[in-house]
Amino acid sequence: MDFNNFKKKIEQLKTTELGGLDAQFKLAPKLRLKYDADKIRANNPRRAAVLALFYSNEYNKTCFLLTQRASYKGTHSAQISFPGGKIEETDENLQKTALRETFEEVGIIESSINVIRELTDVYIPPSNFLATPFIGFVDQKPDFDLNYEVDKTIEVLVSDLLNDTNITSVNMNTSYMGNIEVPCFKLNDYIVWGATAMMLSEIKELLK
Repeated sequence: MDFNNFKKKIEQLKTTELGGLDAQFKLAPKLRLKYDADKIRANNPRRAAVLALFYSNEYNKTCFLLTQRASYKGTHSAQISFPGGKIEETDENLQKTALRETFEEVGIIESSINVIRELTDVYIPPSNFLATPFIGFVDQKPDFDLNYEVDKTIEVLVSDLLNDTNITSVNMNTSYMGNIEVPCFKLNDYIVWGATAMMLSEIKELLK
């Protein structure tokens, strides 16, 4: 997708009805499907926010940013995700959380980011987070400055997200589940699954 065309779609993106859980559940692991709204509420999840950031590459093609988290002794070690994290007391709202975390993790200053809209919350059972995704864009490709939480940035073409052949499934073994088949995106040879894939599924439908 040409970046100029992407920017022309922004006003439409702000008002298009979201796919919500129906869109997300197309890429949801079976574990996630066990949690309805009442069960999520009963778990009193911690709040978090992430940002799906769009920008132009050197060929004027629209890309978005994913990150590979650093390896650590924790639930989401080395997984592919959007920049983001838990809300802090100093954050005015969840959008501020997403922007602050994006600056802390990859060095993009808040004033350069144009937030388009908020998407549907995603519940993440293993860590008991309720994450709110936001989508936004910057006018120029950022110079990334990674902190200790991020191992690398991954630049993905929107055209690859929209390509249905990049949806597949893999057998996973993690610290909290074993030998389970999960739906996923395969993007730039990375397996993107779980909450991030659920968010991307809704973004994909929105962009279409």
